[in-house]
Amino acid sequence: MSDDLLETGKRLRAEVIGQARHDAAMTNATEFDLPFQELALRYCWGEVWGRPGLDRKARSMVNLGMLVALGKPNELKIHVRGALTNGVTRQEIQEIFLQACIYCGVPAAGEAFKVAKEVFEEPEFAAR
Repeated sequence: MSDDLLETGKRLRAEVIGQARHDAAMTNATEFDLPFQELALRYCWGEVWGRPGLDRKARSMVNLGMLVALGKPNELKIHVRGALTNGVTRQEIQEIFLQACIYCGVPAAGEAFKVAKEVFEEPEFAAR
């Protein structure tokens, strides 16, 4: 495994989800789930997020739609924060969720709107 990908993944994840959240994930990793953390850092963050084909805003927008479709509210919350960090506006998030409502269903979109409202109320994102 390339240590360059691991280091790139650590840097990118910290930039997108915040250094404190990245550090917490690493600190809370155990012998059991550390291999998963490293795999996600290398391939998800280092390999894919590190590619030049899409900018971070576009990657965030794609992720939001996919996470709504998959019904993954915990990951969606992380990526709503990341999307705001990457320049996705509340209006763009709203449009993504409305589109997802048609293609993924009302319950999935309803959960997505609920999750986003929770993030919008967090102090660091309230003004965005």
